[in-house]
Amino acid sequence: MKKPLLAALVLTLALGACSGFRQSRMNPFNWFGGSKKAAPVAVDPATGVALAPADTRDLVAEVETLVVERRPGGAIIRATGLAPTQGWWNAALAVENDGKPVKGVLTYRFVISPPLGATPVSTPQSREVTVAIYLSDAQMDGVTQITVTGLNNARSSRR
Repeated sequence: MKKPLLAALVLTLALGACSGFRQSRMNPFNWFGGSKKAAPVAVDPATGVALAPADTRDLVAEVETLVVERRPGGAIIRATGLAPTQGWWNAALAVENDGKPVKGVLTYRFVISPPLGATPVSTPQSREVTVAIYLSDAQMDGVTQITVTGLNNARSSRR
């Protein structure tokens, strides 16, 4: 008699606790809310292709190093830059000329987002930012030089 009563009590308590599960964050159906109306995407009228938003990031203050490391099937382009203060983030190598080499020169801009608030200058080592990008052999076809530009300087590497 005790076992069925205990089982019924446990089952009742467990089912009663499930009523809050519907609104909890543990319910996977609540992980993403319903859809909301969003702004339309800008489209090029001639091609019908969506336009990429303009990159508003700043150039890194100084490009310190540029290394091109050969890898099977391509190369890794790695650059280290020096930001003016600590806290700069969202760094990337932004390709110019749609990734097409101009007279054999493939050019990248070392872009980075500024800190969200006031940050100290501190040591140069604490302000270093490193970014890298992989290029396949097909992307490097016709490339004889890779250049990474910053605000105050640029670095180049030749084949």
